[in-house]
Amino acid sequence: MQPPTPAEAKPAAPLPQELRSAFDAVPDDVRRRWIELRELVLETAAHFDGVGAVSESLKWGEPSFAVRSGTPVRLGWKPSSPGIVRLLVHCQTDLVTRWRERYGDVFAFEGTRAIAIPLHQPLPREELTHCIAMALTYKRR
Repeated sequence: MQPPTPAEAKPAAPLPQELRSAFDAVPDDVRRRWIELRELVLETAAHFDGVGAVSESLKWGEPSFAVRSGTPVRLGWKPSSPGIVRLLVHCQTDLVTRWRERYGDVFAFEGTRAIAIPLHQPLPREELTHCIAMALTYKRR
């Protein structure tokens, strides 16, 4: 799946109040990357018919994005590894296994639950869009 082009992409929705505390609690560079990833999740969800509205909330203190047609996607960051942000999914899905098979040369992975994304490198948007789409449509398989 190709990422939405700028003409196709809708302006990002305002950040819900519930998420502000999490976004405000991280360093500026992490916040910018999270905003970029949030926009990619919202753009990807809008690109698919039947995915429906994205419910944004905090799960375990991390921004979470859920739709009825898939498994939730969360954003993570740890002070112990400050140069990495994470795109997390439920560990009992097979998503990370499938992502690793397809994109093992593009991403680093953590166990069965996360893509580790270097903070100060360009986002591989096409590959990330596909991974996000797989999560948001996981229940359709």
